[in-house]
Amino acid sequence: MSAIEKVAVFGLDCADPVLTFEKWIDHLPHTKELMDAGMYGELTSTIPPITVPAWSCMAASKDPGTLGIYGFRNRGDHSYDKLTLATSLAVKEPRLWDLLGEQGRQSIIVGVPGTYPITRKLHGHMITSFLTPDTTDPGITWTHPPELRKEISALVGEYLVDVKNFRTDDKAWLLDQIYTMTERRFKVVRYLLNNKPWDLFWMVEMGTDRIHHGFWSLMDRSHHRYVPGQEYEDAILDYYKYTDEEIGKTLECVDRDKTAIWIVSDHGAKGMVGGLMFNQWLMNEGYLHFKKPVTPKQRFDVNDVDWSRTTAWGEGGYYGRLFINVAGREPQGQVRPHEYEAFRDALAARIEALSDHRGELMGNKCYRPESIYDKVNGVAPDLVVIFGDLRWRSVGQVGGDSIYTFENDTGPDDANHAQQGLYVCSHPSISRRGRVNAPTLYDVAPTILKQPALPIPEGLKGSPIY
Repeated sequence: MSAIEKVAVFGLDCADPVLTFEKWIDHLPHTKELMDAGMYGELTSTIPPITVPAWSCMAASKDPGTLGIYGFRNRGDHSYDKLTLATSLAVKEPRLWDLLGEQGRQSIIVGVPGTYPITRKLHGHMITSFLTPDTTDPGITWTHPPELRKEISALVGEYLVDVKNFRTDDKAWLLDQIYTMTERRFKVVRYLLNNKPWDLFWMVEMGTDRIHHGFWSLMDRSHHRYVPGQEYEDAILDYYKYTDEEIGKTLECVDRDKTAIWIVSDHGAKGMVGGLMFNQWLMNEGYLHFKKPVTPKQRFDVNDVDWSRTTAWGEGGYYGRLFINVAGREPQGQVRPHEYEAFRDALAARIEALSDHRGELMGNKCYRPESIYDKVNGVAPDLVVIFGDLRWRSVGQVGGDSIYTFENDTGPDDANHAQQGLYVCSHPSISRRGRVNAPTLYDVAPTILKQPALPIPEGLKGSPIY
């Protein structure tokens, strides 16, 4: 039996374990082959389970608090208006390709979130991720080495890092863009695998995430907007079949006897009931005050807030971030430091007691960052709020008769993220271990390091899964 010399990771953003392992596995022959030959199961994601920071947490085996990255945008300091975008500049911890580079190993990294801009010397080749502003602008470097972009352009024309404006009602356009992006990405990946040296290959395809957000209600019979027989009812299934075929073609570029094969996702997916207007609720309850009366569907803007009377405010997104206006910490803080813990506890209790639009307990959960993270770096939310077990999203806008909304404030979207992603790991040396649901995404990096017998640094959050 050959030893593991290389590792190939197929990342499918938002790929769901229920759809993959239970509902559609008979349609996914290449995935099934890998599952039958090795081990697979649910992969518990970060809290919160969102693309940024989850992929960096997976690649570094460090949690969001240690990275100091709590979402796409983070508070830059304790002022009210400084928000920073979580690009690679925010990732201070070494990730797998950094660790392999220290051992003289080569990596091919394609589309892994948190890789733009390229700031660290890479031992190998890289194509950056969906936060890359523009791949057609010659002034923007999105490959390493920089001249690699010419090879990619010659191969596929314009390389798509993402589907722009994927929250749209134009489903035909969206579907076309998802397939175009995925086709070009896998074509580039196969070119790199066949023509560049590598010990670690890691790609992330964003199409699985985009198709969930765009087509979930057309597929999910339990979704409140589902209508049988719609044109795109099988769009998600067909795309899963397509990505499985693309993975199968790409496996032909790999020496399976010497290479451990992974399929991983950063989180899963589930139908979204609606949104809770977080700031509207805070306003209704007297925590948040504005300088002027709010108007219907008003976008939340910190410049509109009367901070001299405000004690708490929230941010919208797939989860809620609750910030407390603390005296001596924020410029116009109102909650005195010695009152902070009691105030936070009371707010958490009230949020967790909220009912949904039918009067039933929503099932909200509030997490204190210092209780769930090894460290709390940067400016963390005072509470990380999960609404309705992720069946509700946090809506930041204000100005409504109800705190419940069934229109997304950022565009059409009827899926949210689920806490459980997935993994499949296959190599002849692993043997048939079957379904093992215990791992977390923090365990991926130390397992990959162990497979070719590379040193595992101290201080990683995870540990090898076998």
